Amino acid sequence: MPPTANDPLPLDEQLCFSLYSTSIAINRMYKPMLDSLGLTYPQYLVLSALWEEDGLTISAIAGRLALESSTITPLVKRLEAAGFVKRQRNAVDERQVNVSLTAKGRGLRREASCLTDALLAHSGLKIPDMVALTGQIRKLRRALTSETPAE
Repeated sequence: MPPTANDPLPLDEQLCFSLYSTSIAINRMYKPMLDSLGLTYPQYLVLSALWEEDGLTISAIAGRLALESSTITPLVKRLEAAGFVKRQRNAVDERQVNVSLTAKGRGLRREASCLTDALLAHSGLKIPDMVALTGQIRKLRRALTSETPAE
């Protein structure tokens, strides 16, 4: 039967599936490199947030990564056990835990640049194209997480 206007889009034409399957493909490509660095992808994301701004609280990292603090805490504990970060209770508010990079964690930043290099090489995209695509995806995420529908 021919498709009608009420039929769902074929899977390959659904944006959500394209984003999902692309994310899986990127994670599979990253995995061997992350394994060699001794990191999981979520741990890499935590470190990336700290490479941008060191000394964040657990809740600030969670906000930056759009995750719950309860998800970040075990990641940070494993990163601390590996010597990449150190945790310290905030002297003013002991409920908050500040996370800072160690020298080992700061040094890992250069090694982790292989992930971006590999993504560019495998995708065939140039940096300006990757930046533009990422901008479009961020715009979509903002629209989807906003209280007000995009126009």
